[in-house]
Amino acid sequence: MTAAPFAKAVLDWFDQHGRKHLPWQIHRDPYTVWISEIMLQQTQVQTVIPYFERFMDRFPTIEHLAKAPREDLMAHWAGLGYYARARHLKATAEKILLHFEGQFPKDRATIESLPGIGRSTAGAILSLGFRQRAAILDGNVKRVLARHAGIEGWPGHSGVLKVLWALSETRTPLDRSDDYNQAMMDLGALVCTHRRPACCRCPILADCSAHQAGRQDSLPTPKPPRQQPVRNVWMLILVHPRQGLYLEQRPDSGIWGGLMSLPEFESINDLEDWCQRHNAGKMRPRWITSKRRHTFSHYHLDFIPVVAEWIGDEDVPWPHGRWVLPDALQGLPAPIDKLLKDPKTLKPPSMENLIA
Repeated sequence: MTAAPFAKAVLDWFDQHGRKHLPWQIHRDPYTVWISEIMLQQTQVQTVIPYFERFMDRFPTIEHLAKAPREDLMAHWAGLGYYARARHLKATAEKILLHFEGQFPKDRATIESLPGIGRSTAGAILSLGFRQRAAILDGNVKRVLARHAGIEGWPGHSGVLKVLWALSETRTPLDRSDDYNQAMMDLGALVCTHRRPACCRCPILADCSAHQAGRQDSLPTPKPPRQQPVRNVWMLILVHPRQGLYLEQRPDSGIWGGLMSLPEFESINDLEDWCQRHNAGKMRPRWITSKRRHTFSHYHLDFIPVVAEWIGDEDVPWPHGRWVLPDALQGLPAPIDKLLKDPKTLKPPSMENLIA
């Protein structure tokens, strides 16, 4: 199937079965497309929808986003993960406001120069936001093209990626490239799925190389496996009867960058040293709760929460953090939020788990 019949088959399917009522499709402009595309990286559509709606209510324009306090932005992003995405959003909004009078630039080179925007996201902004012809290559499109053309190799390898981009560029039509790109994303999400693809409903089944070879379940080639390393840390849950919970802002780099979270330590000795520096005599005896695990894309984080209560009468300055009342707890990393909402977390355990 050549490029024109391929695009026609995909568009005909889209006209009947494609998604046309997602929140970011209702009023589609470059800003809306940009925000939705960044959120949809590594995140499922159904997860993104409520985040997107809250985000757009709070930051309806580039100017609102550029001028918003970063803590407010991070609070609205908390739970989506990959927090560098949120930091890049703000950096890009500030740059657009400063250099482009708050209007999204219209040329690919400029768009790709903005923080956090790569080739595929730029293509989505150009095609969906500006109605220009531009190719995209997100995970869904990679899967459709790799199966249809029978392309071997993990799409993360540069050579395979180059072949897929060439296919995407040649098959993207001049007319209706916005609908075509949306159709390809929908086809990958709804029919040519990662597991158990619904080949019987595919509009390009007739000459799909993977289907003809019975390899639709093995293409595209999976990422080569590797053992996930484990990082072990200790986290302090320090509560105050009147001031709430003590939190510190995490550094921009690393996991949960820029979010408020629990103080973190590499060892129990480091935690004990911290407590001594902050007058451990005014902390009620502490206990250790059960180890928790959170898995990131590249490693496992095992963290052991340690609970303590500050019982000093006077207010103490905390140069690296602050007390937060329970009603104001928002924007925490999802695993920490889950930990604090667990009723067992603050309940004293048996005596053997007490720290001397």
